Amino acid sequence: MGVRISPLLLIYHEEMKMIEYFKDAYNELIHKVSWPTAAELWESSIVVMVASLIIAGVVFAMDFVFQRLVQGIYHWF
Repeated sequence: MGVRISPLLLIYHEEMKMIEYFKDAYNELIHKVSWPTAAELWESSIVVMVASLIIAGVVFAMDFVFQRLVQGIYHWF
């Protein structure tokens, strides 16, 4: 025969593990994570915006050329 464990004891154990997890996560976010400064965030944001504009321009140019190419091919038929 096995040992019977109360379901309430299991629930309590799981709740304690969850509370410990959240405490550890909070402690790590407050004491171990190095958060960027406002200036670093602005620099990163500008880099992302410029890269996004460049990629959008390249995609637009490719779409425009492909559209003209397909229209030219359809025009022959």
